[in-house]
Amino acid sequence: MKIIILSRDSNLYSTQRLQQAGEARGHEVHVIDHMRCYMDITSHRPKVLFQGKPLEAVDAVIPRIGASNTFYGTAVVRQFEVMNVFTANESQAISRSRDKLRSLQILARRGIGLPVTGFAHSTQDIDGLIELVGGAPLVIKLLEGTQGIGVVLAETYQAAKSVIEAFRGLDANILVQEYIKEAGGADLRCFVIGEKVIAAMQRQGAPGEFRSNLHRGGSATKVRLTPEERSTAVRAAKAMGLRVAGVDLLRSNHGPVVMEVNSSPGLEGIEKATSLDVAGKIIEYVEKNVGTEMGRDRIKY
Repeated sequence: MKIIILSRDSNLYSTQRLQQAGEARGHEVHVIDHMRCYMDITSHRPKVLFQGKPLEAVDAVIPRIGASNTFYGTAVVRQFEVMNVFTANESQAISRSRDKLRSLQILARRGIGLPVTGFAHSTQDIDGLIELVGGAPLVIKLLEGTQGIGVVLAETYQAAKSVIEAFRGLDANILVQEYIKEAGGADLRCFVIGEKVIAAMQRQGAPGEFRSNLHRGGSATKVRLTPEERSTAVRAAKAMGLRVAGVDLLRSNHGPVVMEVNSSPGLEGIEKATSLDVAGKIIEYVEKNVGTEMGRDRIKY
C-alpha cells in the first residue's frame, strides 16, 4: 500500500514510529506536511498537490493534525475523502473532537460519564456557574487550550471568580468543571483503535501539579483498566466518530469520567509506558480497513 502520514514534522516520535511501522510491514510510506499541500477542487478529478506534484495512487492517509492547524489540516483530509482515499480518522470527526464544548455536549447526549461542567457567556452569571459545579475548588479551562495550557485550578471561590472574570474580560470562552479531588492528580490515557482499547497508561502529575500531562512533567505507568473504563473509552471514541483516539479518563467516586477525546494522540508516552507496538497496531488497522465499505461519518451533531 501507499500510505501518507500528514504531519508538520517528520522528526516527531509519533510520525517516525508510524513511518517505521508501515515500512516494516512492506508499505510505501510518505510523510507530507499538510500545510504545504494545496488542492484542486473539481468534480471529476479532485487532487491534492504537494510541491507541484499531485499525490496519486494513495491507499490510505493517517492524519496527525495539530490543534493550531485544524481548519486547514482537516480541509486536506476532507479532500482525500473526496478522492475516496481511506483516512484513519475522518475530517469531520477530527473537527468535532477539537471543539471541547461540542465534544462534551455529544458525550452527555450519549450518557457517557463526565465531570459536572458549566458554560456561560455573561460575567453576571459567575455565581450561578460556580454553584453549578459544586463550588471551589474547581477547574477552569480555555476552550482553545491544549496539553494542559489554559487550565487553572481555582482553590477558593474568590480565586475562581477572579480567573473567570479575567478570561471573560479577554473575551475568551471557558468551561468550568468540578474538581475530581479523589483522582489525586492522575488520569488514564486509553488508546482506542477501532472499537477496542489496545493500550492504557496512568499519568501522574508532577509534585504540586494537578495537571497530569507528560508535557508538563508528569510521569506514566502501565495500568489495568476496569471493564467499565474500557467501555467508557470505546463509547467516547465512537461518539466522536474517531477510529483512532486517545481518551482521557479520571477515576471519580461516581465511576470513570471523560476529560477529553484526542484525535491525534501521541505515541511516545503510551509505547514507553506499556512496551506495546501501538504504531504497528494503527498500521494493522489501516491494512484491514482499506478498500472496505466503512460507512462515512453519520453523526448528526
